[in-house]
Amino acid sequence: MSNTYEVRRVGGNRSDQKQFMRLLWDIYKNDPHWVPPLLQNQKELVGFAKHPFYEQNRGANFLLLKNGAAVGRVTAMVNVGHNQRFEEKRGFLGFFECIDDHDGARRLLTEACQYLASEGMTDVRGPANPSLNYEVGMLVEGFDSKPTFMMTYNPPYYERLWTDFGFEQTQDLFAYTAHISIIADLDPKMAFVIKEIKRRFNVVVRPFNLKKFREEVGLFLDIYNKSLVGTWGFVPLSDAEVEHQAKGLKHLLVPELTTVIEVDGKPIGAGLGLLDFNPVIQKIGGRLFPFGFLRLLASKRKLDRVRLMSTNILPEYQKWGFGLLALERMLPDALKMGIQYGEFSWVLESNHLSRATLERSGLKCDKTFRLYDRSLAEFV
Repeated sequence: MSNTYEVRRVGGNRSDQKQFMRLLWDIYKNDPHWVPPLLQNQKELVGFAKHPFYEQNRGANFLLLKNGAAVGRVTAMVNVGHNQRFEEKRGFLGFFECIDDHDGARRLLTEACQYLASEGMTDVRGPANPSLNYEVGMLVEGFDSKPTFMMTYNPPYYERLWTDFGFEQTQDLFAYTAHISIIADLDPKMAFVIKEIKRRFNVVVRPFNLKKFREEVGLFLDIYNKSLVGTWGFVPLSDAEVEHQAKGLKHLLVPELTTVIEVDGKPIGAGLGLLDFNPVIQKIGGRLFPFGFLRLLASKRKLDRVRLMSTNILPEYQKWGFGLLALERMLPDALKMGIQYGEFSWVLESNHLSRATLERSGLKCDKTFRLYDRSLAEFV
């Protein structure tokens, strides 16, 4: 008996949206390492609920049905900011999930690529959920453990489904992990850099002031936008996205895992570590309400793993190694909190300086995520 496939564009139909969201539980039902997304957050990111990413950008969601049952999904996006910044006509794919079915995946990806071509795009990149400022990349190495908070996870066969379709690697992203004892024992060269910075500059290093939470997060995101201007593929967050991100971080941040670096009273750098909430999110099934949110908040002083997700320094100060000051400031507080492990993620393949610094300090890369590119010429 031959299989019957259908690719359906998901609009406002609640039943289709529900299938799009619930497919994850079918794909990963026997995978102990999978952590469900926070459902409300993902509804916003795919466009089923309001999110500032879609104020400027646009996208379409596609659902793959096999013999009438939902077995795959993907979101195709036109990132206007990216194309203006890099003078490209590049579409993006994200939120891809599919059973191990070569023919089905090809039909699903073809439909998404045809949509992007119809929108005037000439190339496509992914996975981006929905951009490099959010969860990004396909896991290709490191399937033997759970992902940390806000990092992607997928079955190993996804790589084959994408490369069989014609996608080619464009950039890898790495996650470096170490026990806190290794991080605490900095390489002597790193310690010298810290000492030299303090000698040369009138520098003050402090945690975020949560009494001025909105201002502090706004400061961090402003430095984030300014510091990454030369980074591969980077598009600054819009003002509305900054506001939205700040609201989302409000209840998740702990000041002990934050850093502001000031030189002569001017903020020139900021570091942010997030507790790895994934063990709790896995227990609550991604549902914050009615009681999941309370369990999440109650866990903040019980978790023993942190994701050092961002240490950003203004471009004119980057050559000095100020990022090490952020780590040095957080370390004593992290030890007091009982943190056992730290993950630095993600680090771009092309960020040679950060990779060399982490590796020199004894950290090991234990997960690799990949971004792929493909031409859309055949879909025009």
